[in-house]
Amino acid sequence: MTMIYAGMFYVATLLLVVGLIYKIYDYSRTPAPLLIPTTPAPTKQAGVVYRMAKEVVVFESLFKSNKWIWIFGYLFHLGLFLVLARHLRYFTQPVWFWVDIVQPFGKYASIMMVVGLTGLLVRRFVVDRVRYISTPSDHLMLLLLIAIGVSGMLMTFVVHTDIIALKVFFMGLMYLDVQPLPQDPILMVHLALVATLMVIFPISKLLHAPGVFFSPTRNQIDNPREHRHVAAWAARLDQRN
Repeated sequence: MTMIYAGMFYVATLLLVVGLIYKIYDYSRTPAPLLIPTTPAPTKQAGVVYRMAKEVVVFESLFKSNKWIWIFGYLFHLGLFLVLARHLRYFTQPVWFWVDIVQPFGKYASIMMVVGLTGLLVRRFVVDRVRYISTPSDHLMLLLLIAIGVSGMLMTFVVHTDIIALKVFFMGLMYLDVQPLPQDPILMVHLALVATLMVIFPISKLLHAPGVFFSPTRNQIDNPREHRHVAAWAARLDQRN
């Protein structure tokens, strides 16, 4: 089982990294032929950076459009951030000081994460217009994330696993020195779900995370009076003519 899980995580990591690099490259090649920032928009580059920071950190546009979705979405994303930060202890030696600080917060952030995900899942059933456009993959993505969160909570609050041996396993993977994996059933289910998420993440709707940085309505400067906006493909045509 140790070799199976080691191979599974090597493959999942490869697919995740290659998939993310390809999708980000694909996003960067998508042309933006018009200057289309959502107004009122900043007229300076510093303003664009500040606007993107608000979008990434506090989900400004979602907050303005729907407060209930913002609450559940923010609970999930904040909880996910703290949980991921807490898990860094399995991949660092010595453990970074701020990872030590975040440990007690990350322990209970999994509850926030599952509550937020449950709210988003219920929304897809009770809101008519959202239920109409929801597909099976939308529900399966949420159920997968909930299953990951619940299995992690079970190991934190109910059935504890050998976290020392687990860290040795993952540190061994990083240095290509495979070490025994604890054979706890809940841990093995949790890791299998995580590996599944890593594989499908680059080809799923969950990839909106890096996509927000390539949104022309958010990352463009509102300066059509000061500068003529010319797309890269149009500039090449101008040079030929």
